[in-house]
Amino acid sequence: MGWGCGYDATMMRRWAAVWAVGVLGLGVTPALGAQADIWALFVKSFDAFTIVLVAGSVLAGAYVFRAVMEVRGGAILPMGRVEAMQDMIRAGRFRELRGYVERDRSFPGSVLRAALKPASNRQAMRDAAELAASEEIAGWFRKIEPLNVIGNLGPLVGLAGTVWGMILAFTSLGEAGGQANPAELSVGISKALFHTLLGLCLAIPCLLVFGYYRSLIDRHCTRAMVVSAEMVEGLPEPGTGPAA
Repeated sequence: MGWGCGYDATMMRRWAAVWAVGVLGLGVTPALGAQADIWALFVKSFDAFTIVLVAGSVLAGAYVFRAVMEVRGGAILPMGRVEAMQDMIRAGRFRELRGYVERDRSFPGSVLRAALKPASNRQAMRDAAELAASEEIAGWFRKIEPLNVIGNLGPLVGLAGTVWGMILAFTSLGEAGGQANPAELSVGISKALFHTLLGLCLAIPCLLVFGYYRSLIDRHCTRAMVVSAEMVEGLPEPGTGPAA
């Protein structure tokens, strides 16, 4: 049923592990280095920017889970259904095919459903099938596009938090007449830079997962378009034959 299902399952487990490492890295770091108490720094730097970044991490985790569950080669191009439709076309059972694709919601099923609608000529049938294929491809890419948006916005939000923290640190330095304790100033700067770290920890896993699933969708959708086009060419001329 899925010529790439075993490979996809293995890769999805690997990416799930990558995501877990990215999300849990901040909790593991304190145990690895006692001198850098990241968790204490997280608590000290907690503000509106931190809330936004943490909320983005939760949202990104939900989209990653959705991608792992829904975006698979067997879901885009279910070979069992494709073979059933190909058998109907070869046997000339076009009325049965019409009823089958009305119930089927796979990529090839949607393309054939559009192609079997009343059309004036074969070119119009091809255009309808091409439009349906484009809609299917766009729908699959929309499932992972939020990861791209979150991955690109994360560092910007972190940078904004860093800039804000630096402003506060140097404002305090100015109010002290330039005589602030260097230790206190370094703590303030480290708290500001922590926002950038949070933004990067959010962006890197998001962009990694997005890049993997983008290539997976592109590969399987391209194959689905080729298979669907071959089946559309096997349909009779519009207005003739049993499918009319």
